[in-house]
Amino acid sequence: MPTKTKTKAEIADIIKRIELISGENIYKCYQCGKCTAGCVMAGEMDISPYKVIRMIQLGLVEKALESESMWLCAACFACRERCPKEVDLSKIMEALRVIQVRDGKPLIEPEEVADEVIEEMPQQGIVSAFRKYN
Repeated sequence: MPTKTKTKAEIADIIKRIELISGENIYKCYQCGKCTAGCVMAGEMDISPYKVIRMIQLGLVEKALESESMWLCAACFACRERCPKEVDLSKIMEALRVIQVRDGKPLIEPEEVADEVIEEMPQQGIVSAFRKYN
């Protein structure tokens, strides 16, 4: 089912929600890419970490929320340590997840994950997944 395109006011509201939940100013990011360079999960993400922030900055919030990247973020805080502007991208990814959950988007149940996926998933990813569902 196609999603209804959001108005500018709705997009601005979502951006405010992201900033409120995360405590981060997404506009501080100037796209240096250091977060992505240090991200242990970037190679698995459909949208690079710095691109997720850029999409939000450009008002493409729906695309960011449809991305799998927020669910793959290991919340290891490597992005925060590398960021010259001290933007904590892991908090922004968490805010995106919170918005999805609060808005009732369907989650994957643990029993729905194939055994092959679990066997190949890094331990850090499994720990991060438990944190997201608890």
